[in-house]
Amino acid sequence: MCQDSRHAAGAGPARRALFVTGTAAALTVGGVTFAGGARAADGAQETRTIRGTLPPGAPDFVYVPVEVPAEVRELRVSYTYGRPPVPAGTPGNALDIGLFDERGTGLGGAGFRGWSGGARSEFFVRADDATPGYLPGPVRPGTWHIALGPYTVAPQGLSYEITVTLTFGAAGRTPRPVYPPERARGRGRAWYRGDCHLHSWYSDGRRIPAEIGAPARAAGLDFVNTSEHNTHAAHAHWADVAGDDLLVLLGEEVTTRNGHVLALGTDPGTFVDWRYRARDHRFGRFARHIRRADGLVVPAHPHATCIGCGWKFGFGEADAVEVWNGPCTPDDEVALAAWDTMLVASVREGRDWLPAVGNSDAHRDPDVVGLPQTVVLADDLTRQAVQEGIRAGRCYVAESKDVGLSFTATGGRGEHAGIGERLRVAPDAPVTVRLEVTGAPHCTVRLVTDQGVLLTDGPLPASGAGTVEWRTTPAYAAYVRAEVRHETTAGTLPGAPTAFTNPIFLGS
Repeated sequence: MCQDSRHAAGAGPARRALFVTGTAAALTVGGVTFAGGARAADGAQETRTIRGTLPPGAPDFVYVPVEVPAEVRELRVSYTYGRPPVPAGTPGNALDIGLFDERGTGLGGAGFRGWSGGARSEFFVRADDATPGYLPGPVRPGTWHIALGPYTVAPQGLSYEITVTLTFGAAGRTPRPVYPPERARGRGRAWYRGDCHLHSWYSDGRRIPAEIGAPARAAGLDFVNTSEHNTHAAHAHWADVAGDDLLVLLGEEVTTRNGHVLALGTDPGTFVDWRYRARDHRFGRFARHIRRADGLVVPAHPHATCIGCGWKFGFGEADAVEVWNGPCTPDDEVALAAWDTMLVASVREGRDWLPAVGNSDAHRDPDVVGLPQTVVLADDLTRQAVQEGIRAGRCYVAESKDVGLSFTATGGRGEHAGIGERLRVAPDAPVTVRLEVTGAPHCTVRLVTDQGVLLTDGPLPASGAGTVEWRTTPAYAAYVRAEVRHETTAGTLPGAPTAFTNPIFLGS
């Protein structure tokens, strides 16, 4: 049911239509028409209110058409929805919201003007400004659509009320976006620390970009990646945060109903659509779109337990995977174990392997920016060099700037390989694996191979520094990776991770 309550003269009749797209199911409900036009005085306003109820099992997306006349300066939307009590263990109502302009709602987002999910109860767009998460630009005449995303629907249904207000008058001038530079002052080929999963008030975070830049520097980070949920509106607001000491990459957290994926380091202004499920067979199209924009495809928190967070698309299109997300929880341990299983499969099947990264997913205080952080061996502090280092797996994950690792494998004739590389020696050739650790007091070291954990050593001294050596052959270990863990608190279970490396592969 959808009703149009006319708060001004000239409203047209409500309209209702149903369609199911080739992707996620969608519903178009009755919308509103405004009178306006040339006779509207400068600054005059017209308001319409739309009410409706969505049943359990509603489509993923519901579109409310808004017929916008000419000479509109600003479009403003506010909404509320019912939150009836539900039985324990039953999801209640949660309704996301966004906006598409007269260019339409087609998959790919030509008409995309913004998304706030459930983070805001109102928003506006006009030529010279917009609510964070939305794109400034002219409010042109035509059929616009308010996009509703019923994330979860209670058994009683989801009742909503949307109020649309148009302000008439001459449009302002749309600002020309200024983006961060793609290079910072680096140290040549070196290890650079970064956090590639962060949220500001341009989606559901509570910090402005400047309030992220300061803790990023304090955490010893050399680079960050913007990753707002389903919007690229933040891209033009990070230039002042970047500097010679901090590289800012631009991206998006593509938040689908079947998992989240980081578009890491895309071209400025790149939007990646999220309106599909795994069963729609559309993800490959958008993974390729990310790569065409010179970004990396990185599934985020793949085993997270929140609704819609677990990764269902497979890893065939991924460039890396986020194995550690924020303070370590059981789902991170599951992700680490699942990633190790993928490493074994890559060895068994002779195919490419998938590097692991870690990020904070920080949204607000007390979330810690840079817990954890990915430490990348890159040729310089540039967008391209950092991405190449991640793609090659020349990286490890650490809980803070205090933790440093050096991990190498050498052969009997001086052959040498580091993290993400292959030591090409004969199957029976002797190999010495060496791990040097700093900043990890009382922690335990584990060396993990395709057979499992083959060495446990420690605890490290109070200084946090130590060196572990282990000898093996490629016939015995197809790869070796290192974990550094805190003291255990549960008997034989390992302690929480302090750091872990990507593997070194052994053998030709």
